[in-house]
Amino acid sequence: MQHRMTALLMGLGSALVATSAMTQWAVYEQPTAADWAALAELPDFSGVWERGGGGGRGRGAAAGAPGAGRAAGAGAGRAAGGGGRGGASPTPEYAALRDQLRATPAPNQMANCLPPAMPGIMSQPYPMEFLITPGKVTIILEAFTQVRHIFTDGRELPEFPDPTFFGTSIGHWEGDTLVAESVGFNEFVTIGGIPHSDELRIIERISLLDPDTMVIETTFTDPLALTEPYTTSATFARHRDWTIAEYICEENNRNFVTSDGEEGIILDNPGGQPPPPN
Repeated sequence: MQHRMTALLMGLGSALVATSAMTQWAVYEQPTAADWAALAELPDFSGVWERGGGGGRGRGAAAGAPGAGRAAGAGAGRAAGGGGRGGASPTPEYAALRDQLRATPAPNQMANCLPPAMPGIMSQPYPMEFLITPGKVTIILEAFTQVRHIFTDGRELPEFPDPTFFGTSIGHWEGDTLVAESVGFNEFVTIGGIPHSDELRIIERISLLDPDTMVIETTFTDPLALTEPYTTSATFARHRDWTIAEYICEENNRNFVTSDGEEGIILDNPGGQPPPPN
């Protein structure tokens, strides 16, 4: 029996190693001087960007300030991940699933400090910063202190990606346009309120209209959920004198969700969030 158990454990260990090897990403290699020099040929995405370039909050407001707390709790639960409003055309099956979601809305995810999913996280009224390094574009999102990685080192999209809020993103450059393709999304991601299947792919085309204006065109393709691809576009302005502020969702958080799913906002305690009512 002991020998059988040992053999079983050894076989299980081998299987785990094999599985781990199959799911490994590309091995990181130290960038060369040529890699760094090549970045000078790319468009300048660096710095802090804000959607619309105007009506965002003032930079003097801390992320945990009352106004920021209310903004963090605003939204529509799982639909907060949605892109356009009503423009996507669902298949009959997924139209029925959308209607079920509308009839039984989920608790507001952001009131529980869960971040908006793709693509909503890219359209929050909070700034974001682009960092371009060899083999990767990193987007630091002030809202919920989130970070996205778009890998440009030639790796392929995973065949069996883990479902996440932002998916796994692989990018390449087409001239001055960064093209990012993302797969592997959790249930918080919707397409204008329409649930998605495992076949959802989101393609972003990121480019500059001028030195201080960025456009992100986002296309959703899901043959099971959509009758045709759906595309939205958003414009961002660069703020050269801004930095990303600290955002701690639970600090001074006045939004609450009870165990029964009741949502609310507490406005009479400037010192922070009291325990939610029973």
